[in-house]
Amino acid sequence: MGAPPRVAVVGAGAAGLATLKALTDAGITAVAYESADTVGGLWVYGAPDSPAYRTLHLNTSRTRTQFADHPMPADWPDYPDHTRVASYLHDYARRFGLLDAVALRHTVTHVAPGADGRWTVRATAPDGPVEVDVEAVVVANGHNRVPRPPAPGYPGDCAAEQLHSHDYRGPEQLIGRRVLVVGGGNSAMDIAVDASHAARRTLLSLRRGVWVVPKYLLGRPSDTLNGALARRLPWRLRQRISQAMLAATVGPPPRYGLPAPTHGFLQDHPTLSDALLSRLTHGAVEARPGIAAFHGDRVEFTDGRIDEVDLVVWCTGYRVAVDFLDPALLGAGPDTLPLYRHVFHLDAPGLAFVGLMQSTGAAFPLVEAQARLVAAHLAGRYALPDPERQRAACRAELRAATARWGQRRPAMRVDFDAYLADLRRELAAGARRAQATR
Repeated sequence: MGAPPRVAVVGAGAAGLATLKALTDAGITAVAYESADTVGGLWVYGAPDSPAYRTLHLNTSRTRTQFADHPMPADWPDYPDHTRVASYLHDYARRFGLLDAVALRHTVTHVAPGADGRWTVRATAPDGPVEVDVEAVVVANGHNRVPRPPAPGYPGDCAAEQLHSHDYRGPEQLIGRRVLVVGGGNSAMDIAVDASHAARRTLLSLRRGVWVVPKYLLGRPSDTLNGALARRLPWRLRQRISQAMLAATVGPPPRYGLPAPTHGFLQDHPTLSDALLSRLTHGAVEARPGIAAFHGDRVEFTDGRIDEVDLVVWCTGYRVAVDFLDPALLGAGPDTLPLYRHVFHLDAPGLAFVGLMQSTGAAFPLVEAQARLVAAHLAGRYALPDPERQRAACRAELRAATARWGQRRPAMRVDFDAYLADLRRELAAGARRAQATR
């Protein structure tokens, strides 16, 4: 791969590739270490640790998801499937000459500060252990790889087969089964719809209500409508407008047997599905509240109903896993770690994160903007504010996020449009700070 890298990037999915490109554009030598045998991350169906299933599609629209410097083909559908997205990421890497800077089948096992302000990175590889010393490390390994098990404490014993959505691959796993899908996120909705066409019976259990948004509203991809509003209005006003629009077009979730949402619209991760509401109205999916207890092959719900099931699909999400990092760098945990602008570690110069956030919209444009910030900093064109200002900014962001999202990972939450605008302003402000110190 030529000269030793100045920067190590962990991961070669969307975040890692965007980082590698931004560093390359800035003239910085970098290598991305990827545990799989190809680039593309979670979008590569069948790759180790990938949660992709056969019916997976984008749940944000093509024009709101694509990288700014690599548009998706205009003749693609608004919501491409995982095969197209994986090929898009590979084409991105090939077009910008990134493939030679990716070390495939290299699993990073240890990252820690080394001597003289450098960083030591160790990895396993087909030819044996690898160790490099670099000026900086960018963690871009994603956070949808390690399944989060269901919360413990359900009374009784479950005799049904149990499956986490991470191990779901397609409707053939559901044929003829009495399926209970547990969860209110996008994967839960997709799997419940798949089950409604393949299973003997499909139940969908939600402990709390969520806003289910059709992928099209008023003849347009629904996220483009909110994006148009975001450029002009604060989120509280957008919330009222969006809720009124949903009430007028599809009605409130209880109309479909779903629990009323616990939080207002735009105060939780959006759940998008064109098909779920239709399958509910046809009786092909039956809504249930939270689980009260298991009784062998029967499930009792909090409203007293009892149903027989033989397959439970837990759509309980993922935990953030950066086990290769020195624990001293993570504080109480990676999902609570304060990062300046959700990118820069406050106490470890040279350590940055790209993609460690949960967006109200797409991820690709955000990781692209984060990567440009990192590259500008390492190239000397962007200067961070002083440490106390960084901490004050993190505290203010956390207060605002907690007020909006409560205790549901507030340190990771960002509003897609507002955050993208913030990163543009931050890049310009950091460039001025860099100029002032010269």
